[in-house]
Parts: sequence; C-alpha cells; structure tokens
Amino acid sequence: MRPDRHDAHEAGRPDGAAAVVIGGGLAGITAALALADAGLRVTLVEGRPRLGGLVFSFRRESAVGELTVDNGQHVYLRCCTAYGWFLDRVGARDLVPLQDRMDVPVLDADGLRLGRLRRTALPVPLHLARSLATYPHLSLAERANVGRAALALKKLDPEDPRLDGVDFASWLRRHGQSPRAVEALWDLVGVATLNARAGDASLGLAAKVFKTGLLSDNGAADIGWARVPLGEVHDALAREALEKAGVRVELRTRASGLDRTEDGAWRVTVDNGPHGREQLAADTVVVALPQRETHALLPAGSLDGQDRLLDIGTAPILNLHVVYDRPVLRKPFFAALGSPVQWVFDRTEASGLAALPGGAGSQYLAVSQSAAQDDIGRPVAELREHYLPELARLLPAARGAGVRDFFVTRERTATFAPTPGVGRLRPAARTQNPGLYLAGAWTATGWPATMESAVRSGLGAVREALTELGFPQGQLPQEVA
Repeated sequence: MRPDRHDAHEAGRPDGAAAVVIGGGLAGITAALALADAGLRVTLVEGRPRLGGLVFSFRRESAVGELTVDNGQHVYLRCCTAYGWFLDRVGARDLVPLQDRMDVPVLDADGLRLGRLRRTALPVPLHLARSLATYPHLSLAERANVGRAALALKKLDPEDPRLDGVDFASWLRRHGQSPRAVEALWDLVGVATLNARAGDASLGLAAKVFKTGLLSDNGAADIGWARVPLGEVHDALAREALEKAGVRVELRTRASGLDRTEDGAWRVTVDNGPHGREQLAADTVVVALPQRETHALLPAGSLDGQDRLLDIGTAPILNLHVVYDRPVLRKPFFAALGSPVQWVFDRTEASGLAALPGGAGSQYLAVSQSAAQDDIGRPVAELREHYLPELARLLPAARGAGVRDFFVTRERTATFAPTPGVGRLRPAARTQNPGLYLAGAWTATGWPATMESAVRSGLGAVREALTELGFPQGQLPQEVA
C-alpha cells in the first residue's frame, strides 16, 4: 500500500522524505523499490554500469558468435518467498519458473549410476521417502540413518545461538552419517546452498537450509532458474521497475562519504566520474554493499563492535563454461558424485547459442563449482585439462565431441563464508545512527548467502526505516513467510 502525502504528514513523518540507497544488487534494488512504494523520494547509486550485483550477464564473442553469458548459475527454491516477491515486483516470474516437483538427477562417476532425488505429493517427511528408499548412492543402512538424522534435524531451532558455534559435520557424525552419506546427500545440497562443505558450515545455517528446504513443506525444495540471461531480470527489468516507481538510478556512481548534517539529516557524497562529485541529502540511507565496503563507509560508532564486519569471511564460486559441437546432455541439469564436477546446467537457449548461425547443433554447458577455494586461482589451461576429461567421464556423448569454446568466470568473494560463529558477526538492519540501515545477504537475515537472503535484507531494512519514520504497521512491507 502506498500512503499519500497527507497521511504521511499526519503520521508525523517528513513530508516528501528522501532516501538514498547505496548499492544496486538485489538487496539495494529491493530496498529502493519498497521505499518508493511507500512514497519516499528515492535515489539509488551503484558503482557498476549495471544493476544486479553478483547476479549478472555479459556478452562474449566466441567461435560460434556472440553469447550472452551469466557470471554463474543461480537457482532458487519454492521456499524462497522473498525472491519470489522480487520476481513478481519486476515482472519476471514467468522468466524464472519453478519445477512442478523437485527432481534432481544425481550421477555417480564411479559406474555411471544415475539416482534421483524426487518428491511426491505426500506430506513432509513422507514426500521424500520413496526417493530415499531407492537412492542407489547409499546403502540400505545409510538410507535408514539419513532418515533418523533428518528427523533429529527437524527438531533443531536454527535461531538457537548455540547452533551457530557448532560445525555441521560434527553434528552429522554424532547422528550416524557416514562419509559417503555426507558426500552423496548432505554436501550435495549443502555445498550448493551454503557455499561450504559440512565441516566448514555453521550448524545453525545448515539447519535453516535443510529444515526450510526439505522439511517444512513438500514443495519447498522445487527448483527454479532463469530461462533467460540473468541480466534481463536483475538489470533490465529491475531498472524498468525502479524507473516506473520513480526511483532515480545513478550508475557508475560510487558513494565515497556518509555523514550527518547539523539538522540531523544525512549527506551522501558520491563520485560519478566525468560529472564530478555530488552531495545527496537524505532522511533515510540504506547501505547495501558487501561487508568490507560497508565497513569502510560507515561512520564510526554506527555498530557495536563495528570492526567485527571485517571478521566475516568470504567464499568463492567458480563457473566453467563449455560449448560442445553437438548435444552431450539431454537433461536441463544434473549433480555429480565421485567427481570434482558438482552441478552442470544446459545454458544453450538462455545464452542465445541456439539462434546463432554458427551455433546450430551445438550445446553450451555451465559447470557450477561452489566452495571452490582449491580451484579459484588455477589458470584456465589447467582447469580445462582437469575438467574436460571429468565431463567426458560423466557424459559418454562428450567423449567424441569437439569443444568449440571453454572459458571461466570467477567470483572470489561470491558469498560470505558460513563458518561456525558467523552468526554473532552478522549485524541487524538498524544501526545506532537514526536513519541509517544496512542491507545485504551477509546481514542478520537468518539465511545463508543467497538471493533470498539479499531480498529479505532489503525488505527488513525498509521495515525498520519506515517504522522509524512513523509509518503505521499496516503500511510496512509485509513479512515474508
């Protein structure tokens, strides 16, 4: 609901209050949209020439023509209700559809056995019982132990601070999980969602992932991914939505200073290249930057233990892009076991390859490698030598196929590291300075570093800001389930 100016004035809020959002990733876009929907005059500044943060696309000239390449493969689940709100808000729901039912092909490189993690329409936890009972990558005893561990996990409270200091692997061992079970199930899901293996992940965040995704609702883990380039959703459509909402969007513009004026308002100093330096006045400021950039910009005393932001680590994600001269994969995606390969997606249509004159009959696969500390710095030639044989081992059709292109995208600081103890480092949206708020997937959303966490953080920051401005409860952005 969008309050009119009269309502705002009567509630004691500044008439025509101004807001500045610093950062144009998903958190910043969300905050800007929600603030504008509430009737504020909003300016969003972003240092890059595009929106979307680390969820973006770019153009690449290859042997088959110009491809549209996503920097990495991003997926979401049906339980990601805040990201679903974002898709609806920018008019992209049909471009990023969900599976009718969760169905994950899992291929074991040792013997090329194909298993599937599929749900049924039965209630939780029976919705996965049939899939688990026939899962070929675990023994009968391991499957039974997985069921018992899942029931124990369901009893945990992810918000219990004691869980934050425990690593997930230790908990799994105490609950009878073999190394094979960890690899074939717990890490299969956990590495992709947490960007960390069980030994490096907080039990609290792992419990959040598995309880919400697999044990809350029978459809919670249905998977969705963009059938178009990410930039079409998170840059083009997002920018269109912002403009329609009346948000002033300033790209190639970096915030270099943030301070209070004598009358208690905020002054944001921005540098926009050839246009020089500008100062923006605001009643409300939302800083939606990565944690280190946020630390550098915040005025001293904005947070208790402000330097703890620097203790929030980061984790990399590596993506390998391979264009074959013929189709080698018939499924839209699969996950791999017994191989360094983790998840593989068919991006032929989304990249525009199929429509290129030189792309007829070719196929473009994206190999998504999370928790990629060991590979993130390796040269492209080494990665090619290492991973192409692995893909050929997993996909028999690739053994005689020609490779028309192979390239790599690296995000060295793709997410915050979900290590044990990270929960106490993640700040809330409200700072100690009135009118100043934080957003970003790394803030205290209760979720790991996902698109869902980013959107939730933006909505949370706006709820805090509007509450402080005097908006009644019924006019705040709704809490997402």
